[in-house]
Amino acid sequence: MRIDFTGKKAIVCGGSKGIGRAIALGFAAAGGDVSICAREPGSLEATRAEIAKLGHKTHAASADLSQGDAVRGYVRAAVDALGGCDFLVNNASAFGSSDDNKGWTDNLAVDMLAIVHATQEALPALKKSQGSVVNISSISALHPAARQPPYGAIKAAVIHYTITQAAMYAKDRVRVNCIAPGSIEFPGGVWDRRKTANDPLYKNTLASIPFGRMGTAEEVANVALFLGSPLASWVTGQAIAVAGAQGL
Repeated sequence: MRIDFTGKKAIVCGGSKGIGRAIALGFAAAGGDVSICAREPGSLEATRAEIAKLGHKTHAASADLSQGDAVRGYVRAAVDALGGCDFLVNNASAFGSSDDNKGWTDNLAVDMLAIVHATQEALPALKKSQGSVVNISSISALHPAARQPPYGAIKAAVIHYTITQAAMYAKDRVRVNCIAPGSIEFPGGVWDRRKTANDPLYKNTLASIPFGRMGTAEEVANVALFLGSPLASWVTGQAIAVAGAQGL
């Protein structure tokens, strides 16, 4: 069965690179209108142009998702530009790894509170469309994360909040699910940079993945698009690992 998003509208927070970019492009390729935000204007405009080539309504805005007012302002503008919201994706991450005030503050602001702000702001539109939300967590939420304590802990909180959101919004027929990706490699991403630098962590991590390779952003996007589609109409409150058996 083909996924068709014709006439539907998606807002992707953190949509200029990697997983967010792949979700935005996939949604547009299936017929939908898309808004994306990010902090870096160059990659934001490049991705906006890619989406626009697919022939559907496109909106993009620079936003610092660590700032609650900026998150809410972006989502309001996106809803206005698209004329609604059927699908909200909360993808941004600060990737904080240091077990200090900055690491915890950055991760809490971007990986957790941005989800709270974006979802609350989009909720009236989501209720109207009986839409869905996908939050991006990580398999770091499911195992000890000694290299990045705040990242793993906050991503675990994202899973818990996803389940809570699903319970809160079920009466409004708004579904909320979560994806926990494993190690995903894409141009310019963390693992691509480690590979280029011959970082031993890249080889060690690769060796730990039973499939023998890193995942792709498109493989995560495929699951996100399923969750945002009518094919997942009875799926809510779920956290799905997309990791090639990594960590099992």
